[in-house]
Amino acid sequence: MTSSRARLGVRAGAAGLVLAAVLAWAPAAFAHAEISPPVAKTGVTQQFTLAVPTEKANATTTQVELTVPAGVAIDSFEPEPGWTRKEVGNGGNGLRKILWTGGHVPAGEDAVFRFLGTLTGGERDYAFPVRQTYSDGSVVDWDGPESSDTPSPVVEGSSLGGGPSTLLIIAALVVGGVGVLIGLLGLVAGRRPLT
Repeated sequence: MTSSRARLGVRAGAAGLVLAAVLAWAPAAFAHAEISPPVAKTGVTQQFTLAVPTEKANATTTQVELTVPAGVAIDSFEPEPGWTRKEVGNGGNGLRKILWTGGHVPAGEDAVFRFLGTLTGGERDYAFPVRQTYSDGSVVDWDGPESSDTPSPVVEGSSLGGGPSTLLIIAALVVGGVGVLIGLLGLVAGRRPLT
């Protein structure tokens, strides 16, 4: 009887760890255009990554256009093999749009672009609208609110900085800690003599 309670405690702890891992990786299950990190320190040059999913069967992503919000300065880009980049200025105030063409990203994969940039404004949220064009000519505008099917990628500006999915990581650690505690309680309970 004691060993079955101990095994139950171990299983509960393992279940807690699995739940923590699921929570930590949950954003990957949602196919939306995204920019990471989701929270960035204002005034610091850092690398940003734009990921645009190809969700359409029998078509490829062939063009991606990123609109740069006011208060964001882009310094340079990482070359992306197979893609040609065109930069459109904003009257001497930096880049306004970036257009990548020539790629062929199939369904189930993401078109990924990296650049160095700085949040220079005093905004709290910086929305980066994205226009995605498929090989069949259809277009998806990732420019809606967070609650929409096609939300605009957003970076939250912070004086403290941040990192990828900071809140989800904290939640996963809390849930994992609870799972470990439940497992330990199961082990302790399994060692008590039954009366």
